[in-house]
Amino acid sequence: MHDKTGESVERLIEEFLTDRATRKPSPHTLAAYRRDLTTVAALTGPDGTTPLPLDQVPVTALSPRVMRAAFARFAAPRAAASVHRAWSTWNIFFTFLVAEGVVPGNPMPAVGRPRAPLPRPKPLRGEETPEELLAAVASETGRQRDPWPERDLAVLALALCAGLRLSELLALRVASVAGRAGERRVDVAGKGGRPRTVPIEAGVDRVVADYLDSRRRRFGARSVRPDSPLLVDRRGEPLRRGGLQYLVESCYRRAGIGDRVPRGARLHALRHTFATRLAEDGASAAEIMRLLGHASLASSQAYIEVTAGQQRAAVRSNRTNQAVARLVGGG
Repeated sequence: MHDKTGESVERLIEEFLTDRATRKPSPHTLAAYRRDLTTVAALTGPDGTTPLPLDQVPVTALSPRVMRAAFARFAAPRAAASVHRAWSTWNIFFTFLVAEGVVPGNPMPAVGRPRAPLPRPKPLRGEETPEELLAAVASETGRQRDPWPERDLAVLALALCAGLRLSELLALRVASVAGRAGERRVDVAGKGGRPRTVPIEAGVDRVVADYLDSRRRRFGARSVRPDSPLLVDRRGEPLRRGGLQYLVESCYRRAGIGDRVPRGARLHALRHTFATRLAEDGASAAEIMRLLGHASLASSQAYIEVTAGQQRAAVRSNRTNQAVARLVGGG
């Protein structure tokens, strides 16, 4: 194996970014990795005032003491969230270097980091906005070139009444909606490889069933095999990230509620609305944590187990579920 211990930080950063690119992160994520690595690395000099040329910084120079000093300089003018993100990037970078045999250990545990601030919920604004959105999308309009209200309503119902992330929606298969009558559920491939089960009520189940019936009429019975992607585009192809985002944006436009969607949380606003309404309607923090697939309530709070019956009761009390049921005559 080629000895890389004498290589420059600049070269190793490029190797690391090449490795991360194989995991298909967004261009924004890769750009953030590069920015955090190069900015902090340039501050590893003796005084930190003159940026160091990265091709002249050997990786062996990045001791815990040097990294602590560099992060102190980096943190001075920046918000805690930015420092926390950069720390995480460097931790991933050193983990890569250890795995490659470039360095014997990761110095980042010896470098202090601020606690990551908890993100503020960004639900749809307006007491009746979710109901207005569902009603507008359920009504087929002549303005659409190829309307498919059954599919669009299924997407919104799963996001608003099951709290699914964009990636979780895209990963759903036809067989992901399962269970006996009265105990229907969505089996979700959650963030970080953590699977979870979210109960769904009769209204959402009916919406999904109506969508699958419409899909059979469009593309034939083979299109709804159990292992087929649950969400498809108007050509019958699996929905992709951009297509799903555009679909939700178009639903907002058709409902005329674009001004009630928080900036930077277009599809995620539906998930946040699910969680916010659960809390408003009496669900405990532990129930919300379990239903949304969070790893913990907060870094200082232990994970609390709840029963499936408690989860179902929490979902049943959700007013958005009741609105979906009324739309399809299920309650």
